[in-house]
Amino acid sequence: MWLEDVGLRYNRRGPWVLRQVKVGVAPGEAVVVLGRNGAGKSTLLQLAAGVLRPSRGRVLDRPSVVGWVPERFPADQPFTVDGYLAAMARIVGLSPITADRAVRRWVDRLGIGPFRTVRLSQLSKGTAQKVGLAQALLRPPGLLVLDEPWEGLDAAARELVPQVVDEVLADGGSVLVSDHRGETVRLPGAREWLVADGAVVERAPSDAAAVAVVELEVPVGQLPATVARLRAEGHHVLRVRGQNAPPEATRPGAGPSSEVAR
Repeated sequence: MWLEDVGLRYNRRGPWVLRQVKVGVAPGEAVVVLGRNGAGKSTLLQLAAGVLRPSRGRVLDRPSVVGWVPERFPADQPFTVDGYLAAMARIVGLSPITADRAVRRWVDRLGIGPFRTVRLSQLSKGTAQKVGLAQALLRPPGLLVLDEPWEGLDAAARELVPQVVDEVLADGGSVLVSDHRGETVRLPGAREWLVADGAVVERAPSDAAAVAVVELEVPVGQLPATVARLRAEGHHVLRVRGQNAPPEATRPGAGPSSEVAR
């Protein structure tokens, strides 16, 4: 997908939010979109996903299947989780049997089974965000666009996002993702686009020397709370070691013997 001289303003006399954007992402590539709040990151992602049409320029070679996850899922809808996902599966062209299989797969992976009969408007922000992620993946996307996908998610779901990205890339898809939590440290090798002053420029990935690794020692009884707090603050927990660590905490990324501090 390629953005060719793309510009956007929200009304004819309004300021340009983006102008003369010339960037592209190839199949199998992931791009992290960076920039301060209000710089135009979400606007860029919506242009890439086809949610917005450019005021100038054009978007070329956008895949036919695009998975779009906005920063805040629009939960004010009169559907249950099951009803919404089934309807979205029909919209993306899945047969009834394939749709049912896809819905069950993502409901199970994202842990939203207990909420299948709950109306969207009654969901917490984190659960609603999982529903938004599920709908974007019902049909394998050629382009997956994630706007702050970690926002509001629990620890297990946050760990799943990089797995999903890897799966899309392995299938030959492309991924665009924005993030202000520092979670994209989990996406090594991703390119970086910086949005500032209406322009989008590619920059070299952050130097590894700018990242510090800190080892922590905590009592086993405080392990779950420590892991949760570190991740909530945006740190990347790398591994656990120690004979007294619970078995489920010794998996890579599951415990707090070390974490990346930024």
